[in-house]
Amino acid sequence: MPDAVAEHLKDRHDLGLYTEMIGSAMGDLMECGAVNNSKKNFYRNRTIGAFMWGNQHLYDFADGNPMIEILPIRYVNDPFNIAKNNNMVSLNTALEIDLTGQIAAESIGPTQYSGSGGGFCFTLGTYYAEHGKGIMAFTSRTNKGLPKIKAQLTPGAIVTHQRNYVQYVVTEYGCVNLRGMDVRERAKALISIAHPDDRDALDAAARELCYY
Repeated sequence: MPDAVAEHLKDRHDLGLYTEMIGSAMGDLMECGAVNNSKKNFYRNRTIGAFMWGNQHLYDFADGNPMIEILPIRYVNDPFNIAKNNNMVSLNTALEIDLTGQIAAESIGPTQYSGSGGGFCFTLGTYYAEHGKGIMAFTSRTNKGLPKIKAQLTPGAIVTHQRNYVQYVVTEYGCVNLRGMDVRERAKALISIAHPDDRDALDAAARELCYY
């Protein structure tokens, strides 16, 4: 996801970076000048991260680079510090989302798939940041063709992102802003960006659950 997004940001200017992981694509954005951190109000002129993971080119670029600062993860991922970044945009992904907006990002049912990481820390921090925007981006179906937008989460799924803090949800079929919506509005919005072949079943399930 970071690589795909970064590829479309290389023609931008004066971007800032505050992130848990600094990856290779983020190094490319700094190297080409799209990210210079000059407009940041929190740690101006510096890229802030908790750790770095990427290719050798990234490590060579970062070595001795005064623009890049690695700080303890308990500090970087503190939602109150994240919220200090004006115009903060967080980007996360999901394994499943239900029609109320609850997101499971670490388990498929009771089966652990990954850790929670700093995902919700950034969702929460962005929620309170001035002019913050929280984005959840994922494909409407898995590689096996199973829907990721479901009427209800798979039983046993761990809720990583609470529905009240989820804002923009993006699939290949569109983008919806759930902030301020009631359950009826959320269900209709999420169905509109589900895979077309899943929408009738989701609509029927929503009616059965009395969402509308």
